[in-house]
Amino acid sequence: MKQYKVIGIGDNVVDKYVHQGIMYPGGNALNFSVYATMCGIESAYLGKFGSDEVAGYIRQVIDELKIDRSCCREYEGENGYARVTLEDGDRVFLGSNKGGIAKEHAWQFTKKDLDYIKQFAVIHTSLNSYIEQDLTVLRESGVPISYDFSVRWNDGYLEQVCPNVDISFLSCSHLTAEEREREMRKAQRFGSKIVVGTVGENGSYALCGDQWIYHPAVSTEAVDTMGAGDSYITAFLVELIRNSDGRIEFGQESEMLGKIKSSMSKGAEFAAEICRVNGAFGFGTPLV
Repeated sequence: MKQYKVIGIGDNVVDKYVHQGIMYPGGNALNFSVYATMCGIESAYLGKFGSDEVAGYIRQVIDELKIDRSCCREYEGENGYARVTLEDGDRVFLGSNKGGIAKEHAWQFTKKDLDYIKQFAVIHTSLNSYIEQDLTVLRESGVPISYDFSVRWNDGYLEQVCPNVDISFLSCSHLTAEEREREMRKAQRFGSKIVVGTVGENGSYALCGDQWIYHPAVSTEAVDTMGAGDSYITAFLVELIRNSDGRIEFGQESEMLGKIKSSMSKGAEFAAEICRVNGAFGFGTPLV
């Protein structure tokens, strides 16, 4: 099997499980990089770290997992964190420091960064990464961009981001079927070639051209739903890359449909697997 590489660019945090006194590394972009290695593909992570004990622990875990972080930035100050609890296996967010130092420092991607990024088959990032203004620069790398909007977007935000994003992921469990279709079509109209709307235990929908695809979720006894969406996204993208021989082409709609169906299946299977793991991907340590 040919080997391909992917990169997560954006947020890293620890999720502080206040009811357990344990914190777990996470963050959408970092989760993507970790899950990609779990799916058997080489990955890298490019993010911003603080100077505190939290940042040191996350870097330690990344190194243990042998994920390249050679282009990461480090700044004086507090790393990102979120406070979390569990209710019947469902993660509930209690608050956060909004990324800590990450929100205070611009990305300022350089030619060296872009030359480095060109080696990857896909870039994944998200709304938590303070990267909206930098997507046009990342486009210059020629690498397809995937973006997770989570549950937070409006028309203006879609119009700002989607022209620079090839694959958009929207968390749509809170929407009616009519609302979900409307919002996904907006993302497509603003520029995304593939739009995926996840609806938790009710599965996921994909829109490519004029074609809609549905795939059910995989039933599982969830221990912790932290990372369920990120794991779906990662397995989806890894499978799409493999089925595209490392180069995702968006021009042939008929060819893409089968690849998307297969990718949705892999996403559902892996998300169910991750729901049986504590934290986003384990590596719990006492709170600091």
